[in-house]
Amino acid sequence: MEIKAKVLLAEDDENMGILLKEYLKVKSYDTDLYVDGEAAFKGFRDSGGMYDICILDVMMPIKDGYTLAEEIRQISPGIPIIFLTAKSMKEDVLKGFASGADDYITKPFNIDELILRIEAILRRISVSEQSAANYIIGDYVFNPTKQSLVYSINGIEQKLTSKESELLRFLCVNRNNVLDRNFALRTIWNDDSYFNARSMDVYITKLRKFLKDDPSIQIINVRGKGFKLID
Repeated sequence: MEIKAKVLLAEDDENMGILLKEYLKVKSYDTDLYVDGEAAFKGFRDSGGMYDICILDVMMPIKDGYTLAEEIRQISPGIPIIFLTAKSMKEDVLKGFASGADDYITKPFNIDELILRIEAILRRISVSEQSAANYIIGDYVFNPTKQSLVYSINGIEQKLTSKESELLRFLCVNRNNVLDRNFALRTIWNDDSYFNARSMDVYITKLRKFLKDDPSIQIINVRGKGFKLID
């Protein structure tokens, strides 16, 4: 059986964790299960970050999912992360995306939906990796394959998450033209729900911060339409 991807699963509900692990195995995903955030981080670190995607429960003992995600990002900035949680308040959703999540699914959920979301993220990354073109954005060089943004003045590199990279790529492709908000949501987030729209605003703010050292670069809001990258 060909393995599709290696998955790190952090879930403190042991019964749910075992169920998810077994189902992922049936779907050809090699999955390691950890029942708390500290154990999950140790497993990730000891593996050298050799995972393709992480699925993290938010509410875990010893170390919560948000903290775990931040520590994982320090080792592997571009690895995709999906949060699992019983929380559904919009503040929690936004906190999840702000901490670098690629997706967020609330319990209870359909396992097949989780599989589809995993496949969509991995497919998006695969398509991104097929594009080797660099984009020059003012004083920055953006490499969507490596998910990196380098400030050419001092050579400092900013690693991007898969969603940050994909959103910036779309902005570059539509440079000086409007990137339609709904198109970006449907393509990157798979739907244009309110929560996803708010999360995209968070990512736009982060991209502006990454590009702030070159004042000639702007990502402007075009009211009722979307965003425009100007440099």
